[in-house]
Amino acid sequence: MQVQVKTNVLAKNDAIAESLQQLFKEKNIFVFNLLGSPGAGKTSLLEATLHDLKKDYRLAVIEGDLFTAKDAERIHELGVPVIQINTVGGCHLDAQMIQDALGDLNLDELDMIIIENVGNLVCPAEFEIGESMKVTVLSVTEGEDKPLKYPLIFKESKAILINKIDLLPYVPFKKEQAIQDIRNLNPNGEIFEVSCTAHNGLETWLNWLRAQLENNR
Repeated sequence: MQVQVKTNVLAKNDAIAESLQQLFKEKNIFVFNLLGSPGAGKTSLLEATLHDLKKDYRLAVIEGDLFTAKDAERIHELGVPVIQINTVGGCHLDAQMIQDALGDLNLDELDMIIIENVGNLVCPAEFEIGESMKVTVLSVTEGEDKPLKYPLIFKESKAILINKIDLLPYVPFKKEQAIQDIRNLNPNGEIFEVSCTAHNGLETWLNWLRAQLENNR
């Protein structure tokens, strides 16, 4: 019974996600789903990304969080339109939530929507939300075992960012092992080593993201 319920939920979600993908394609909007654990640095990466891209592209953000609007407030300070979705305990965003949020955005005036999902390495990977691609942030403070413990999110991501690399001298993170495990799970995924605090590796990430956006046009 539980398996059937989950199958029905995912089928309904996927149907909405497919319609969203078609809508974004018609509007020529590139959408990426930003994933990662709480504290991995998703919002810091988002801020750095927006600060660079807003000079050349029309952007909007959909923020998913359990209860507060703190992350959305940080994005609002950058002058980028942001919609907050509070899941009130839910562990992920779903396609219906995204569809409902779009009513507050003018899709004819956007080149890209970035969706920062709820901090979680499990549920968000299972729910398509109409995105062009998934991007996962893994902090060195989380440990190198996360790709093997939570393989789906790393398999599904077009890019994986290993964040907070400036802390490598201070934490027991086996970087090469983490990279090898990610490559075994996802041979075609791009891997970036970045630090949003020290601004390491961000240019490479931003250049790659710009290329994805341009290829979408």
